[in-house]
Amino acid sequence: MAPNWTHLVRFLAEEDGQIHLGQIDAKEWPDVGLALHDGKKVTANLVEGTVFDGVVTDKYLTIAQLLSPLRIDEVPIIRCLGLNYRDHAKEANMPIPNEPVLFIKPRTALNGPAPAKINIPKIAQDGSSDYEAELSVVLGKSGRDIPKEKALDYILGYTCSNDVSARIQQMKNSQWCFSKGLDGSCPIGPVLVSPTAIPDPHKLSIKAILNGEVVQDSNTGEMIFDLATTISFLSQGTTLERGTIIMTGTGPGIGAMRKPKLTLKNQDDMRVEVEKIGTLINTVYFE
Repeated sequence: MAPNWTHLVRFLAEEDGQIHLGQIDAKEWPDVGLALHDGKKVTANLVEGTVFDGVVTDKYLTIAQLLSPLRIDEVPIIRCLGLNYRDHAKEANMPIPNEPVLFIKPRTALNGPAPAKINIPKIAQDGSSDYEAELSVVLGKSGRDIPKEKALDYILGYTCSNDVSARIQQMKNSQWCFSKGLDGSCPIGPVLVSPTAIPDPHKLSIKAILNGEVVQDSNTGEMIFDLATTISFLSQGTTLERGTIIMTGTGPGIGAMRKPKLTLKNQDDMRVEVEKIGTLINTVYFE
């Protein structure tokens, strides 16, 4: 059975203290992340089933705490694109790549919205911890050798994400999986939005906001490789499993490229805002 939700949240309910899936009324709560951060009482229609086949019911529950839209066991891997925004390539004085620049994060990097925190481990407490505001997609079914014209049919939903990166570690190695794959380095949320509610994912404003200051301000129209191209490319000879998260790259304004440089510090307020999805809010915590 296909899911019928459009704005899915995973949350701890006030009523029973249990974890549930729910459907948010996007007209009443266009930004559930901000609403809950501001202390609003937000309810959701209970969704029965899983994120992949969930059906919206008439029962309402009150959100006590937002969680990552997906459980860690539902995510086989997180696949990521680097240098996928034209304005970011310009900022970095790097040529437009001919093929996608790829790396992975393990599923142990998965994290959720506030009150979940971005935990910076000792190895990254070196003045180089950085943010990257990104649109991420979640695949709703598995596929291999997916034609470009059918690639968007594999998308279950869209969400905000932050590619938290340890830059000094990144520059030590041509492979970025370690420096970008630390535990909790992939917060996603606050909501997973169905493609039926976002007919064109390539026309969305995307911002990073650090301690109230907009530090990244771009648009998904700046993507070099669009979503269909990316999914088709990644699936060549490779099975993309259901639940795979694809991080689609970031725009200009990352901390490492700014003058003076910006880095994440203990207790910083870090937010990623994507049009039609909402705001992913986290506090930074130095372990």
